[in-house]
Amino acid sequence: MPKNKESQKNQNGKKVVSITEAAKLNKVTRQAIYVAIKLNKLKAQKETTRWTINLDDLEAYRKQKYSRTKSMFNGELLFDNGRGFFSVNQVAKMLNVPAQKIYYATRIGILKAHRKGAAWVIHSDDVDLYKESYLTKKNSRRKAS
Repeated sequence: MPKNKESQKNQNGKKVVSITEAAKLNKVTRQAIYVAIKLNKLKAQKETTRWTINLDDLEAYRKQKYSRTKSMFNGELLFDNGRGFFSVNQVAKMLNVPAQKIYYATRIGILKAHRKGAAWVIHSDDVDLYKESYLTKKNSRRKAS
């Protein structure tokens, strides 16, 4: 058996990888690969005791994998950045603060956000208002002390 497992070939001559290698290639956990196989989202074959995944199947899985940025709600993009709609994590990155701070600000009413399904959606106008009225005020207080 060759040392470089990524270059292994199955009986059909196609390149295959193990679950561990598939997880490393996709930058996910082995558990995520097992779940994808169990949900029939990723094709895999069990040869004796080992699962093997064809590299073509792994590429197909990677292309159709769930992406939150492409999420739809009532036929519209949930986080349409072009129209000014962002997720909590996107807003946190924009403002350079932890996501928990954004969740807290929405909960106490400082930052206006709307629920669309299970997701919080924040408009860029509300982000700007929050940034001006809350974040800059905090920074000026710190400088004054």
